[in-house]
Amino acid sequence: MTQAKPRFTSFDEYLAHADETEGVFELFNGALIAVPPESGENISIADFLWLHFAQMLGYRRVKRQGLELEVRGEPRNRFPDLTVLRPEHIEQLQKRCTIRLSMDPPMLVIEVVSPGEIQRERDYVAKRSQYQSRGIPEYWLIDPQQGRVLILLLKDETYQEFGSFRGEEVVRSPQFGKLELTAQQILTSGSPESNGS
Repeated sequence: MTQAKPRFTSFDEYLAHADETEGVFELFNGALIAVPPESGENISIADFLWLHFAQMLGYRRVKRQGLELEVRGEPRNRFPDLTVLRPEHIEQLQKRCTIRLSMDPPMLVIEVVSPGEIQRERDYVAKRSQYQSRGIPEYWLIDPQQGRVLILLLKDETYQEFGSFRGEEVVRSPQFGKLELTAQQILTSGSPESNGS
């Protein structure tokens, strides 16, 4: 006997159910859609950046894919590869690692672009629109296929390209100027040849 998949009429209803559900799901038109696992390359790049941001800001301010972000549109939630929190989020996320629409947006979200046209469209168009609407001041797209780190900044409620960094160019962020990493260091941190330094 197959069990009917639950449908949800509100994000609050989904959250109440999600506490009893194993796995990571996006809420799309009231239905749960499983989020596929990340590639090893994407995880390694996100881990590399997590380490550097955590050393700069403290580990409690930087979250990996386990952080859930409520957004406008469909799906109703996203799980960025890396998120830099505001100091007040630390206390707010003690019970559930979900940043609700009623809360201030995070300072930065980072997505590592996976191969494939659907994945590129999701990161460059759909997520960009949702993160922009959510008021997140800075959005990074790390694109191993194109060999670049693209930084978008929110200006007048619209993302504008701040910089596209390649090779030995130092990735410059207006909020996190002390990071001092090159595009090459970030992009190769997910490769088997990388030693993680």
